[in-house]
Amino acid sequence: MEYAPSNELGVVFLFAHVARKLQFRIEAIRPQFPDCIAYRRIGDSEREVRIEFEFKSSNFRAHGHDPTQCDIIVCWHHNWPEAPIEVIELKRRFGVARKVWIQQALKSQWEVLDSGKKSLDWSLSKNVTHGDVLVMYRCAPISAITDVFTFTGNGIQKGTASWREGNCYSGTITRMCHLASPLFLEDMRRHKVLKTSSFIRRNMQGKSLLATEYWPYLHEMIMERNPAIGKILNRLNPDKL
Repeated sequence: MEYAPSNELGVVFLFAHVARKLQFRIEAIRPQFPDCIAYRRIGDSEREVRIEFEFKSSNFRAHGHDPTQCDIIVCWHHNWPEAPIEVIELKRRFGVARKVWIQQALKSQWEVLDSGKKSLDWSLSKNVTHGDVLVMYRCAPISAITDVFTFTGNGIQKGTASWREGNCYSGTITRMCHLASPLFLEDMRRHKVLKTSSFIRRNMQGKSLLATEYWPYLHEMIMERNPAIGKILNRLNPDKL
């Protein structure tokens, strides 16, 4: 396929190209649930598995499917962390471009950021996928981007939040660099392009702000202010994401 799939049929097409590599031998594709009967090689033996194709893993739940009658969900995008059965996310297999997110850090969380730990467990959007870039924004009184992380976890987990009531999604993030010269909110407000972005117009309010299309401008400003870590930041060059 020239472009990423946009529906379930695209997922079926792509799975056919990687099934053998993933140790599956397809027995049947059919119109009823589950969509596919296959045999999966495990060591020197094969085991029959029932597969349901979905564009997003959460569609399995939305369609009212019974997880006890299925073994594996094959999807393009995995956005159901609490899925009760195995999920194979094809996006990981095809080198899709990484996304860039702005993550807020409240003052009460700065101690964790400054702990010196390279990897942290952090609240994230359930749509974050492996390899995504996470630009850490420290809220008032600093109001500035101070660190750059990547999502290195195997998946997003749903659990109880420690800083507020209710549940949240979280995962493991790994620090790539700390910015000796932060990028302040006022600097972004004066930028002719960044000032038009939704995250600036919303005053950096909201959980996990998607900023992929503005990364070239953010990256350029960060590079200009922090030449000492240019080698690290060059790995995040917009042309390489």
